[in-house]
Amino acid sequence: MSQIDQPEPRWQVILALLAVAGIYMALPRELVVGPTWLLPLMVVVLLIPTVFAHRTGRHSLNHVLGIVIGALITVGLIASVVLLVITIPGRKEPPLALLRAGGSLWLTNVLVFALWYWRLDGGGPRARETKHEFGSRSFVFPQMQIEKMERKTFGVDRWRPGFVDYLFVAFTTSSTFGPTDAPILTHWAKLFTMIQILISLTIMVLLISRAVGVL
Repeated sequence: MSQIDQPEPRWQVILALLAVAGIYMALPRELVVGPTWLLPLMVVVLLIPTVFAHRTGRHSLNHVLGIVIGALITVGLIASVVLLVITIPGRKEPPLALLRAGGSLWLTNVLVFALWYWRLDGGGPRARETKHEFGSRSFVFPQMQIEKMERKTFGVDRWRPGFVDYLFVAFTTSSTFGPTDAPILTHWAKLFTMIQILISLTIMVLLISRAVGVL
């Protein structure tokens, strides 16, 4: 069976969601809206029917629940960044604690938007599996830039992106504040990328300015 015909493994996505929940619980209390355990609990509770819907073939329900989880963790991320903006000027956190909090939010930003790209590209993972299409609808990955006659030589003639590919896009976007090796095609992906860059840039500017203030 070729790579493009194989169902995409979901354990990487589940691991990313659990990582987001764990990072959120480890954030300083002043960067969390409501009880620290509330958002991670909601993610875990919603993750159970999401996995069940996927296993039982209820793909529309799985897609909707995935979007709901994505919306929840995005709201939690933005709220924490806003609280960071509000609280950081008047506080005297130790540099290590400040770096840890900023790094946690930066990593959460990467994971959250990697999940969005994976969830929405081409109609979602189930749609990509059903259509058996080559490549991506929203991003131009390096594999898609290889000449058609040479794709078989490189073993990518029947290739489509998986979660790790979207994770790499999200990581490089947050690191360089812009797309790198995967140009963006669709409006929704450009909008989400701008939001991700804005969040990442805000975190980095706050950390740098605070570090200068400490020095």
